[in-house]
Amino acid sequence: MIRNNRVHVCRWLSDARRRAPGEDGIDAPTSIRSSPADPPLERIALDVPSSLEGVATLEEAAEALALRASFDEDEASSIAMATREAAINAAKHGNGFDPEKQVKAVLERIEGTVRIAIADQGAGLDPETLPDPLDPANLLRPSGRGVFLIRAIMDEVHFRKLSPGTEITLIKHKLMEAGT
Repeated sequence: MIRNNRVHVCRWLSDARRRAPGEDGIDAPTSIRSSPADPPLERIALDVPSSLEGVATLEEAAEALALRASFDEDEASSIAMATREAAINAAKHGNGFDPEKQVKAVLERIEGTVRIAIADQGAGLDPETLPDPLDPANLLRPSGRGVFLIRAIMDEVHFRKLSPGTEITLIKHKLMEAGT
């Protein structure tokens, strides 16, 4: 995973395309809207290309956000890995690496929590139809473990059908130490 790469993160922050939701006619991920009682301390909205470079941008953004949310390096790397898996699924399976389609993401830091929503512009996904990666028939398949890995890392994972596309929301809560 990416560690101690603050210069690169600052560079992508200054270069990233930032748009208001719906500015390009495509709704941004919405399922992580905060309630007025729990406003985000930080919110980053990114549109990235359906490419490995776009995936890397989201992975780096997630890790940097997790570190700013006081997750330790191992937890931040795990959050980045889950984000990478979700972004790969959006770019590859959702958008088919189509250069005309974007992967949209909203990353939020809320007190003790990181929430990341990633949306594609594809045909949509029913997560219930995904094959079980632990089924012996699937053990030697070269792919098919991304959602399984995301669910193992994150505290909450939610899917939502868009028109077009699918949105996945990843939520990780920081464990509070005893006495805090």
